[in-house]
Amino acid sequence: MQIEIWSDVVCPWCYIGKRRLEQALAGFEHRDRVEVTWRSYQLDPGAPHEPTESVVASLGRKYGGGEQRARAMIGQVQAAAAEEGLDFTRHVDALHLNTTDAHRLLHAAGDRRPELKEAFLEAYFVHAANLADHGVLREIAVGVGLDAGLVDDVLASDRFADDVQADIEQAHGLGANGVPFFVIDRRFGISGAQPAEVFAQALERAWAESAPLTLVDGAGGGACEGDVCAT
Repeated sequence: MQIEIWSDVVCPWCYIGKRRLEQALAGFEHRDRVEVTWRSYQLDPGAPHEPTESVVASLGRKYGGGEQRARAMIGQVQAAAAEEGLDFTRHVDALHLNTTDAHRLLHAAGDRRPELKEAFLEAYFVHAANLADHGVLREIAVGVGLDAGLVDDVLASDRFADDVQADIEQAHGLGANGVPFFVIDRRFGISGAQPAEVFAQALERAWAESAPLTLVDGAGGGACEGDVCAT
């Protein structure tokens, strides 16, 4: 079974949804047969590579109501995160920034992508790290085991930019209007950070509908093999 997850590293519900899916997988009998693939998505492709304002200021400007409303919005997300064991206290200190380079590194990470994804999410939401800063990105990527030379080469170029864009176009093609967006075996789509119970039900249904046919042996059943029919 394959689960593809489109998400952004500055999307709080993507981190919460990740934890809820992990909870569902922990109780899934066939979890060792599940492959999780992380795919790129950008909430704001036009966000600055050199951030100049906080998430609080950006949200207040985008949705109106200023800083007061933005802090209330963030507070609601913090409460949901806390229920999943995540501490988003410093989210109010995070910056509104472009995530292209972080996503390019995720594509470069290969088998280390899950570790790097978690590290980026933790860095941004728990520590308010600037994920548009190449020095910060390099430290995190090397810290989870990526080759320093590879990281430097990616950050000094536009490598994997086409892969990032291809992921985004795939998401749109599948009907995703936001993230997180989970797709199981390209047959079941789950939009948003649903409760763990919803993920668990989807996993069970997807497994049941994709499981191989089980043969039931019984006496007296006639059958044909080739051009020979036994009675």
